[in-house]
Amino acid sequence: MLNFVIAIAVVLIIVILLVIFRVSTLVGIARGDTRKQVPSGNRLQATLLLLFLIAGLIGFFYYSFGGLDDDFTLPVASQHGEATSRLFWITMAVTCTVFIITQIFLFGFAFRYQHREGEKAYFYPHNNTLEYIWTAVPAVVLALLILSGLKVWGKITAAAPDDAEVVEIMGYQFAWAVRYPGSDNKLGGYDYRKIDATNQMGIDFSDRASFDDFVPREIHVPKGRPVEFKIRARDVIHSVYQPHFRLQMNAVPGMPTRFWFVPTKSTADMRAETGNPDFNYELVCNKICGYGHFGMKYIIVVDEPEEYEEWYKSQDPWLKQNADYLGQVPDGLQEAARIAAGIDGSADEVGGLLMSSSN
Repeated sequence: MLNFVIAIAVVLIIVILLVIFRVSTLVGIARGDTRKQVPSGNRLQATLLLLFLIAGLIGFFYYSFGGLDDDFTLPVASQHGEATSRLFWITMAVTCTVFIITQIFLFGFAFRYQHREGEKAYFYPHNNTLEYIWTAVPAVVLALLILSGLKVWGKITAAAPDDAEVVEIMGYQFAWAVRYPGSDNKLGGYDYRKIDATNQMGIDFSDRASFDDFVPREIHVPKGRPVEFKIRARDVIHSVYQPHFRLQMNAVPGMPTRFWFVPTKSTADMRAETGNPDFNYELVCNKICGYGHFGMKYIIVVDEPEEYEEWYKSQDPWLKQNADYLGQVPDGLQEAARIAAGIDGSADEVGGLLMSSSN
């Protein structure tokens, strides 16, 4: 609030100075004394421009970097996040340096070459060397920045490792739905025509790989192991966004996308680092997808590997929790579906059947 009041006061002072200058100029014109008013006005404007430069640079650094570190850059919690943060700060350093230099020249020239009685401007029409320099230097710097970014982007978007944990994420107005592949480590198919109030993801039970898939209430991923998000949307474009992981990928209807990363800090680690015992990673939508966009949040829990294995094994298949959907399973796979989903049959039978179905 104090900063807002200060800003308003500065604006009002500037407005008052401009009004005073305008009134004094008009008075001079009314008296027929325009010759003296022009130099005076130029000096005032040149001085104000110089003061604006100084105040602007101070304000730029204060409001961009002063005391705003926690809001400006959140802690990095993924392997590729370190590389993207490094690129961000390199780009920031280059652009800020260019910005400061150009602004100093811009306002400095306005002050240095203000109107003075008897002073004549020097005519400097052209210089090929300067043209080459200020064309080549930005081109080389931008090319290096772009190539560095492409190199990191290529690693991020490359195929996920074979041992990556797979999580399917579907966005819809206005929530997220999540599915894991179960003990066979293979996601079953889906069909938009299967979507209803209960089967929100449209799981297709004609695919036997879907029999043991489970749908949790929150996303769990293991620390230090690769995780692949398979992403899709049911209605409009959404965006899977998690700033601590430096993760963002659009969820597009009819065009599945993907993103893989390696978490480096568990939820417990981040709570200790931030000093916030209630900290949670949140998956949010970064696309304005409608009036309920603000409510698209989903908790992500980063577990230690042992904790993740325990959690994974404790999850019941979606088909077991919704046994009435057995009617959608083809007749020849009814028994297999019951055993794979754990509706009946021992754990050994389930594992054996899943192995045989994968083969």
